[in-house]
Amino acid sequence: MKFGINTLLYAGTFQDEHVQSLFGRFAKMGFEGVEIALEKKGELDYKKTLKAFKDNSLKCAAICGMFGENRDIRGPNKDYVEGGLSYIRDCMEACSELECNLFDGPVYSAVGRASMVPEDERKVQWDTVVENLTKVCQWAEKLGVYVAIEPLNRFETDFINICKDAIRMVADVGSKMLKIHLDTFHMSIEEKSSAMAILDAGELIYMFHASENDRGAAGTGQVQWKPIADALRRIKYDRWVVVESFTPENKVIARAASIWRQTEESEFILAEKSLKFLKGLFG
Repeated sequence: MKFGINTLLYAGTFQDEHVQSLFGRFAKMGFEGVEIALEKKGELDYKKTLKAFKDNSLKCAAICGMFGENRDIRGPNKDYVEGGLSYIRDCMEACSELECNLFDGPVYSAVGRASMVPEDERKVQWDTVVENLTKVCQWAEKLGVYVAIEPLNRFETDFINICKDAIRMVADVGSKMLKIHLDTFHMSIEEKSSAMAILDAGELIYMFHASENDRGAAGTGQVQWKPIADALRRIKYDRWVVVESFTPENKVIARAASIWRQTEESEFILAEKSLKFLKGLFG
């Protein structure tokens, strides 16, 4: 098991200045990798970032996608579809530059798009995503970068809410490059059993986010961690477990994720408490 930290805890737009100020601290806290939330191409100097990874004995765990309204591969707005595809391609190329083989997140849709739609329209959307993810996976194979799709809770998407939805999408696309990204926060809202979801997905899981039910430090809330850890052991999961959380200090992300209050004194305390708990859980 490898432990990482997602940059959204510290910055909505992760830039070169954050690399210089945070990577050393991440390493001292005991993290082995960093999952970078990349807002757009050009925000990071990839050569300098890769050097910072190596200088601090860290790895790039993944590039995490940021899917706003104008990045939406389920259509029908063609400009938004093209915006989504272009952004995905940029992120996968960033993975290659940073010696990372995983791009993850809710790749299938803009976050916040949630409404009741007729079944025939839902089928059109599903088929559109299958078509576009097939194209994405062709790029992925050339670049050697896997794509892991993340189910989100019902308030953030109406499209893929549970692990079985993601499994179905992977099957319909039919590419070895398409995998699954699970998150304990979303699972605690949507799944009947987080452990069973893990067992269902099995070797398809390529990223695992550890996040408490209130987005606070892992181990301080209502998430049922022992059954989750047992399930991950049963499937012999040995990839990244990444701490993902947010604080009100990061105004843009706080509004998007509905984070209205502090759960810890600082983002650093939240990260340290989470890592200590997770190492004990999986140790």
